Amino acid sequence: MTTFRLTREAHGSPTLGHDVAVGFAALLLAVAVFWVDTFTSIESAIAVLYVIVLLLAANMLTRQGIVVATMVLALLTTVSYLATHGLAPDLPAVLRLAVSLAALFITGALLLRDSRSRSALLASNTALRDSELRYRSIFEQSRVALWERDYSRVRAFLMSLKASGVSSLAGYVQEHPDAIADCIALTRTVASNHAARELLGNVGEDSASHSTRQYLAPDDATFLDLMQAIFDQQPSFEGKGNLIAADGQTKLVLMSLRLPADPELFDRVVVGMFDITEREQTQKALLEAQAELTRAARAATVGALSASLAHELNQPLGALVVNAQTMLRWINRDPPDLAAVARSAERMIRDSKRASDIIHNTRSMLSHELRTAEKVDLAELIRETQALMEHDLNREGIAVDVIYGRAARTISAVRIELQQVLINLITNAIQAMTLPGTTRRNLVIETRRQDDSFICVSVRDFGPGIPPDVMARLFAPFFTTKPDGMGMGLSICRSILEARGGELLARNHADGGAVFDIVIPAGGEI
Repeated sequence: MTTFRLTREAHGSPTLGHDVAVGFAALLLAVAVFWVDTFTSIESAIAVLYVIVLLLAANMLTRQGIVVATMVLALLTTVSYLATHGLAPDLPAVLRLAVSLAALFITGALLLRDSRSRSALLASNTALRDSELRYRSIFEQSRVALWERDYSRVRAFLMSLKASGVSSLAGYVQEHPDAIADCIALTRTVASNHAARELLGNVGEDSASHSTRQYLAPDDATFLDLMQAIFDQQPSFEGKGNLIAADGQTKLVLMSLRLPADPELFDRVVVGMFDITEREQTQKALLEAQAELTRAARAATVGALSASLAHELNQPLGALVVNAQTMLRWINRDPPDLAAVARSAERMIRDSKRASDIIHNTRSMLSHELRTAEKVDLAELIRETQALMEHDLNREGIAVDVIYGRAARTISAVRIELQQVLINLITNAIQAMTLPGTTRRNLVIETRRQDDSFICVSVRDFGPGIPPDVMARLFAPFFTTKPDGMGMGLSICRSILEARGGELLARNHADGGAVFDIVIPAGGEI
């Protein structure tokens, strides 16, 4: 429900007393004008004086009050006319009435417009005051270190340089080293919040000069960058710099400020600063830790490479030793069996060549050199690998069955890599079947076409199989279940196959034992 008010609310006793006095004076004047206009014979527009009554009362009246007062005064003017002249036509009297009423209504309209403008001005001032209070509250309570700084004299100096023909501020500073110090002296701190005082201590508000000179670290280029931003009339500036706190501690801060487009506003520029000292120290420590980790990773890589070479070279070197011992026995016979000696020598050459191929293959991987794929006959490769492992197979009494399925006999592959995988799997199968509880010592190698894209070579043993807890970590580097194992074989095998588009899978056979599937791309290199 709208409240109808004729008078304004008065705030404070002095205003109330003044309004009452003016209102009383206006009332007395209205009574006097009415008496003179009604009860005297003065032939003039006395009612025009009601305008003064309206003007006196306007300051204490609302818009509704002004309308009511205008109507009341117009009514009094009309009553006085009727009381003195009646309804008889009198042109001069009618003209005086018209002038008085016109003066009243025009004054009322002007007062209404003035009231509206005054209300808008008061609302604007109130909003401005509230905005200033909110700004001050945010400024003071913010946890970001904030300063209000006066850069007006700095800007005036820099603009004078530009006007005098200076195009390069950096060149000018080189020729006039004192220019930066002069600009710092021209900068003044107007205000600072609690966070700023916490960051640097007393930031100059209590000193006579309010200068920021003492808080800038020597040889810090940040202020020159700020001068350059003002010189170039950029809209904003952000940079990192070192400041010296009141206690002498150097702090690295991120400074950010908005440079106003209006030169008159440079006397109060808000500068925000964030203390990033700890962040930078943490980042430096992180970079050092990353460098240390890189060195550790390099050392681990060297270790893994050494373990890989030791693992892969163990078989051909062991075969060399066995063949050398066998050759010595054939030589020491009486008479020496030269044919057997020749066979042992041939096997030693073969094993030496295999050790050389392993080293060359490792060097190729380290240098990212791609080994050239060649046509490989699977049957021939399996027979050759079986011959390489013959001594170990015979020593443990293990029979080998090879089953050739519908797989293509010839594939495109890197021979040494595929043979390296087969030797690792056969070696693991031999070791699995030497464990206690194994009743059948038989190794099954089977080739088959898995689909149109892949060929599979399976190596199955009849050992105890792979426990579930081991299966999850089977291909992890350095994971092993053997007391003297290095845990590199299966990891290396899988890496070799995956690098060539293949994969190595492990599973337990339904009838016992473990099965490793070498999956090879049918149309390309593995």
